[in-house]
Amino acid sequence: MTLLWIPLTIAAAFLQNVRSALQKHLKGRLGTTGATFVRFGYGFPVAIIYLLALVFIFDFELPRLNPTFIGFVLMGGLAQITATALLVTLFDARNFAVGTTYSKTETIQAAMFALVFLGETISLTATIGILVSLAGVIAISVAKGQGGVGDITQGWNKRAALIGLASGGFFGIAAISVRGGSLSLGGDGFLVQAAFTLAVMLVFQTVVMGTYMAIRNASELREVLAAWRVAMWVGASGAVASIGWFTAMTIQNAALVRALGQIELVFTIAASVIVFREKIARMELVGISLVVAGILILLLH
Repeated sequence: MTLLWIPLTIAAAFLQNVRSALQKHLKGRLGTTGATFVRFGYGFPVAIIYLLALVFIFDFELPRLNPTFIGFVLMGGLAQITATALLVTLFDARNFAVGTTYSKTETIQAAMFALVFLGETISLTATIGILVSLAGVIAISVAKGQGGVGDITQGWNKRAALIGLASGGFFGIAAISVRGGSLSLGGDGFLVQAAFTLAVMLVFQTVVMGTYMAIRNASELREVLAAWRVAMWVGASGAVASIGWFTAMTIQNAALVRALGQIELVFTIAASVIVFREKIARMELVGISLVVAGILILLLH
């Protein structure tokens, strides 16, 4: 059971790639708020169906709400909305590569938040693995961007970098909130704990964002509904990815799960080479090697 988090995380990272590509496509049509909303609004039905299947087909007992769970879900749900919106705004940022690189500090920030909120620590070996992977992320960003390492190391106070840091921080809070809320349920086991946490969080996020859009920009909400043919795939792929993320983070420390999730970058580059026949740069190969090396250090530990 303890090793199940590894294939779950890898599958979730792959599906997140699919969702991000579709979400980026929708952003030009719906705007930042609309593209953010589809992840939740079209994802919660899938999460509810999954939870009901566990309860009525596989006879899991439905968990009961408790104050700790509600607190974590509220914190995590709002943090994930904010993080997603910040990340989507980076699609149009001038220094996109710099911003997305800083958003990948989520793994380090999640480890710090896990210590503060959950009292969980990670070993020195795991920390080294996370840092090696982060170095790989930087190398890949340098290869894809227009500048060099200096743009990333010296541009920490630029707008895109600050947005990326904030996005990574909120994603880190969301990750540890998922783990904290899920573990607070106890009961039948990690599958139904994760499923219940996901369903409640997605419904909460849908209500919050739907209400906000109805008040501030009802026309954008109508556009989201009109774009259902693409949006439903964003929601479905995002929800299935979240099932993997939530289950993995119920089993294992959230920082380690998110660190393994950096394999998403390897999938992105592989797709560009295999599907789009793009040439891979030498620096990208260095970055991939570092990301994989960091993950191996993490897993061997």
